[in-house]
Amino acid sequence: MDTDWISLLRIAHSEFAARIAAVRDWDAPTPDTDWTTRDLVAHVVEDQQWVPLLLAGKSHAEAQLAIAPLGDDLAAEWRRYAPAALDAWKSVDLARAVQLSYDTVRASEYLAEQVGDVTIHTWDLARATGTSEDLDDDLVDAVWTVFEPQADALASSGLYAPVVPVSADASLRVRLLALTGRDAS
Repeated sequence: MDTDWISLLRIAHSEFAARIAAVRDWDAPTPDTDWTTRDLVAHVVEDQQWVPLLLAGKSHAEAQLAIAPLGDDLAAEWRRYAPAALDAWKSVDLARAVQLSYDTVRASEYLAEQVGDVTIHTWDLARATGTSEDLDDDLVDAVWTVFEPQADALASSGLYAPVVPVSADASLRVRLLALTGRDAS
């Protein structure tokens, strides 16, 4: 059965939006010790800004020139850019090439990456805000199918903290987060 990544992105966006609504302290720490809550949310919002530009065929350099600085109200910025990103995904040929900062990939790969990024950062924001750290099971299952085969590449990428050791019988959510250097215990 084919994975409906656009539906999964919609779910990931909904879960991230719910965690944004719970933010009371934008300077609170997150599981990523280099980022505050503001930094984390800005990162995810900025990623949404890129989507329509890259899917429209702009090169990474062209898109970078078109990205507007975010305002101070990150919740409003999320409400502005997340729907635009979802709309862009609805009309794109998922087989087409998209130029990212690090490589040119099929749009379907970029979409799966977006689902993974928003899902993982939803947990980060949940931890930072003290809200539910549960993640949708379908999201966890789908992101696992992308991240687990790339475990060595993820570990060596420098994008994540070192893998957190977990027991073999840990839930898939805990194992997924551990793969990205997050201790969900």
